[in-house]
Amino acid sequence: MNGMFSLNGLGGFLIAVVLLLAVVFVLGYKAVSTQKAQSLNPYVIENANSLQMKDKNNATNYKEVK
Repeated sequence: MNGMFSLNGLGGFLIAVVLLLAVVFVLGYKAVSTQKAQSLNPYVIENANSLQMKDKNNATNYKEVK
């Protein structure tokens, strides 16, 4: 049973390449679909001059335009 379940050589290489391409395809598809969904939601930042570098209250200046 030495090496019975090993994935060395060309078979393991092909499995690794297929898995990596599947991950790239899925993440790319999700990125494009997210961009399409968010492109229909424009926003404005009110009081841009009053924003601080690290402040929890900055989220109150973000308004969606509807």
